[in-house]
Amino acid sequence: MSPQQTAVTIVMIEDDQGHARLIEKNIRRAGVNNEIAAFADGTTALGYLLGADGSGAVSAHRFLLILLDLNLPDMAGGEILARIKANQHLRRSPVIVLTTTDDAREIQKCYDLGANLYVTKPVNYEEFANAIRQLGLFFSIVQVPENA
Repeated sequence: MSPQQTAVTIVMIEDDQGHARLIEKNIRRAGVNNEIAAFADGTTALGYLLGADGSGAVSAHRFLLILLDLNLPDMAGGEILARIKANQHLRRSPVIVLTTTDDAREIQKCYDLGANLYVTKPVNYEEFANAIRQLGLFFSIVQVPENA
């Protein structure tokens, strides 16, 4: 697959539908036209990311950018982040934590678990969209080796 064909799917895990629509609207307004796979809870999102067998092999050749809310109805976002970063097929996927929580300990915990960026809502959508564009560009020029 040539770099121009590498499509990054944005996986948005956000239970507040108003926030989800606002995030998507601003991503589109910024000129980012990637597919967005939206999930309102952690269980469904992990099913998509890890597959039916839970191994994550389903995501082995996907290029994903994960937007993760911490406050979900069925599980803590930190648990989802830990499972993503512990999985051999997903751990290189960038995760942007996008949440209302601005507690310094929670922010540090997310970075310790492997978050690439922590953004507090309400966000500056221009900076947010720019970060997404840069991560998309990263995917378009860098092929992450599967067995590194």
